Order: sequence, then structure tokens, then C-alpha cells
Amino acid sequence: MTDTEVSTATRLGPLIDRLLALLPVPYQVDWATVPAAAWRRQRFHSGLLGSSAIDAIELEDLFNIDQQKQQLETNTRQFLKGLPANNALLWGARGTGKSSLIHALLNTFAADGLRLVEVAKEDLVELPLVVEALSQAPYRFILFCDDLSFEADDGSYKQLKSALEGSLFKTATNILIYATSNRRHLVPEYMADNQAAQHVGGELHEAEVVEEKISLSDRFGLWLSFYPFQQEDYLQVVRHWVAKHAAEHDVQVDLQADELRAEALRWALARGVRSGRTAQYFARHWIGRAGL
Repeated sequence: MTDTEVSTATRLGPLIDRLLALLPVPYQVDWATVPAAAWRRQRFHSGLLGSSAIDAIELEDLFNIDQQKQQLETNTRQFLKGLPANNALLWGARGTGKSSLIHALLNTFAADGLRLVEVAKEDLVELPLVVEALSQAPYRFILFCDDLSFEADDGSYKQLKSALEGSLFKTATNILIYATSNRRHLVPEYMADNQAAQHVGGELHEAEVVEEKISLSDRFGLWLSFYPFQQEDYLQVVRHWVAKHAAEHDVQVDLQADELRAEALRWALARGVRSGRTAQYFARHWIGRAGL
């Protein structure tokens, strides 16, 4: 190195140090103490941001989805044992326990090495980086994509589609994807798409664009459907959460009171849906008011 180069490096050294100090520190996650994290994409770097403040919900708190619980729990047990398991799509009515079921499984199996990483839809383009960051860790990871759906012109779904059955996960056997959505087909299909179909020799050939759009859902090996609650199912969940909150806050309550039933039904009618989420919100309102 010449004297000029040495002099230049000497002058630039402090400037480079100051610039590096302005850059955010890369995220660090201690999976031994943190059960969940979220992938965060920043301007200068991306990484995992750990969180210990997770939903405390348990499988016993979820009602009227016994079949869905059993199937996803079995699939998760297979995954934890290193046996073949499927990526899962939980779809259906809002507030019926899709996301809560995944959080409950984390609480159930965290001691067995299960960890959860939430990946937002806009960050799916970085799935290869997420997989690289997790593939060598001695844990089993669920990549959780919540409330997933795509606009017709959103190309990020192709990254997820490629990951589900492509080569991305072949070297990362410790990762599965669990996604929730209010719709079974994650990419909207329009009438104009079907108008491109043609009759050829008496056989209907669907337009290829339709096949492209519905193929994403097909790549989830396990589909679980969730439906709106019937009235008595909804009231069962209301009583469960009212009793649970009452015990936590030492509030006396009559679970069979006509007033409780009537107000719970009015609450659901005002929100336009009978669901587990609606029942939880009502229970907070009822016990909170009683506690005052």
C-alpha cells in the first residue's frame, strides 16, 4: 500500500466508524428463552425480532373446532418427531379460532422445541433469507402467515408458491408454513379470467391464468375449514370466557343468568357475527363492568 493509500485510509477510518455506528444493530434472538419472533425487513438489514409476549391461549380455550384442533395438533406432533408433515392453510369465517389455534399449539409444544416466526405478507419476498436464518437452529419452526390474501396484481404470492413445493425447504426440514385466511383461494379470481376459456373439440380448457391463481392454495397439503358459530355454540364460548375472566379478577357472576344470555346475543347482533372473538370481547366487557 502506497503512502497516499495509507493516508486516505487513515482519514476515512473515523468517518466509516461513525457511519457504521448509525446503522441499526442486527436483531438477535435467543431461542432458548424466546418462543416466538417476527421477521422484520428494514432498509439496511432484515432479521428476527424476538418476543416473549405471546397470546396465553390454550387448546382447552377453543370450542366448536374439535376436528380442526385434532388434525393440526397431529400434524404438529408429526413435525416435532421428525416425521413427514404438511404445510397447512386454515381458512374460513373471521374470528372462529384460526390464529388462536396456532398460538395455542405454540403454548402446548414450546417445551418440546416448537418455535413460531411470523412473516408478514409484504415480507414473503425474503423467505429464502428467513429459511437461511432458521435452517441450522436446533428447533422446529412454524412460519406463520396471518390473514393471508393477495391482490390480483400482487406478485409476492409466487415466492410463497415456490417455497411450498420448491427446493427452498428441501434443505430445511425443521420448517413448516401455517397460514390463515378468510378465503380458500388466496388470489382473487374474476369473471374476466374465465372468459378466456375456450371450447376445443368439445372439451372445455380453462384459461391458464385461472390455474395459476388457484394453484397457490393447492400447494398447502392440509386444508382446515372454519365456519360461523351457531347461537348455542357462541353462548358456550361466552360462558367459558366470562367464567375465566371472573376467576382471574375475583368477580362473582351467574353464568346462567337470562341477562347475560340476552346481552351476549345483542352484542353479537351489533357486530354482525357470532364467533369466538366476539365472545371474548363480550366477556371482557361484561366482567370489566361487573368489576367496577
